Amino acid sequence: MSANDDLLTFLRETLGSTGVLTDDLERYRVDWAGARGGLPLAVARPASSEQVAQVLGYCHRHDIPVVPQGGGSGLVEGALPDSQTPELVISLERLNKIRSIDPINFTVSVDAGCVLQTIKDAAEAEDCTFPLALGAQGSCQIGGNIATNAGGLNVLRYGMMRQLVLGIEVALPDGRLLDDMKALHKNNTGYDLKQLFIGAEGTLGIVTGAVLKLYPRPQVTRTALIGCPDVASVLKLYAQARRSCCDLLTAFELIPRACMELALEADPSLPDPLDAPHSVYVLMEVAASGPADLDSMIETLFERGLEDGLLEDGVLATSDTQAAQLWQLREAMLEGQQRRGEHLRTDVSLPISQLTAFHDQAEAAITEASPDSQVIAYGHVGDGNLHFNILPPAHLDDDDKRSLLHELEEQLFAIVAEFDGSISAEHGIGRVKQPYFLESLSAPEHDIMRGLKRLLDPRGLMSPGRILPRMQR
Repeated sequence: MSANDDLLTFLRETLGSTGVLTDDLERYRVDWAGARGGLPLAVARPASSEQVAQVLGYCHRHDIPVVPQGGGSGLVEGALPDSQTPELVISLERLNKIRSIDPINFTVSVDAGCVLQTIKDAAEAEDCTFPLALGAQGSCQIGGNIATNAGGLNVLRYGMMRQLVLGIEVALPDGRLLDDMKALHKNNTGYDLKQLFIGAEGTLGIVTGAVLKLYPRPQVTRTALIGCPDVASVLKLYAQARRSCCDLLTAFELIPRACMELALEADPSLPDPLDAPHSVYVLMEVAASGPADLDSMIETLFERGLEDGLLEDGVLATSDTQAAQLWQLREAMLEGQQRRGEHLRTDVSLPISQLTAFHDQAEAAITEASPDSQVIAYGHVGDGNLHFNILPPAHLDDDDKRSLLHELEEQLFAIVAEFDGSISAEHGIGRVKQPYFLESLSAPEHDIMRGLKRLLDPRGLMSPGRILPRMQR
């Protein structure tokens, strides 16, 4: 028997016939963005944390590289099987149960394969909310959210996954299971080990379970769309909103007119929300779990913003339907970009106070380098996260588009470095951003990261070539 036959025999004996796939593997080779990976050795589909650990233990003993996979919504090719060295894909799609929910402790314990929307629905049924909000929440899995330290729309108020995870369970590369599923809001005992695995993209182990922080479900929510003259005005308006709305400000999204037009193009049923077009828009949300006059807060913000010349027009949603329609504009603009074909997606972050200067400098540099390209810069103002995307000239073929976008990306990331920003605010590093990431590391950072990798995964079998280069053995 070959080594691969032995692997398949082990997997079938351990996981059962439904736990192993060797045919029809196409969906495990393609991600949401259309990137394509290689043909895996097989797809293992464990149904328990113990099974995940057993599979990793076997792979550790037999030098078989593995890559964990969630909902396939990643954008940096971190979960796609390698095209050069065949890997075992470990899909967590069957590890998908809500283990328990505690509305008094405001926590929920879940399997890593739970779809984010399932967790949000379970929380709502207990009059709670799990605040992570993403466009892909109907398909992404919480294990992937943890592995990439996902952010989304509500980071301004609730923080990223690092702030939302209280406890964690991880299958280690050698087959041991680390059980740290503590539902404690305060724990000051030694090293916070769970933080090693949040944002590690499956390179140090596979997250199999987590205890997540819940919040009281908002009883009243108000959504507004505001037209502004420029990005600088948006930043000044944001500072006013933080003060006038206190900690009730949930989202503050920057949307340029170009994105609005992409949304209306993708979904013609959506109305242009204001009487006249504006250079940039703000989509903001304020929410409270108890009595609060949110309408007055927003109206006061409108009045002051008009007086200061920071906004030109705005609309306050008067119903849940109207609010949903405003948020649909935010989702439709992503579909509009996707329809344009090959384009550059980024998720850079800057100090909030530097967003205007960065935006203007980056836009000028890209326009000078490629006048026929279109900058699509939108993002989460409240956490300094800007999706500075670029649509290349339509007349170029795909190879020329990719070549141009690579050059423009290098220019963009160089400007990010000038502002002491980050090339990844929420999507991770994966394979796509690895060269830029490595260049940004100081010697101590590089040494510590490689040391952690060698300590936890000495054979370099966990998602090899993601974040850090493949280990030389």
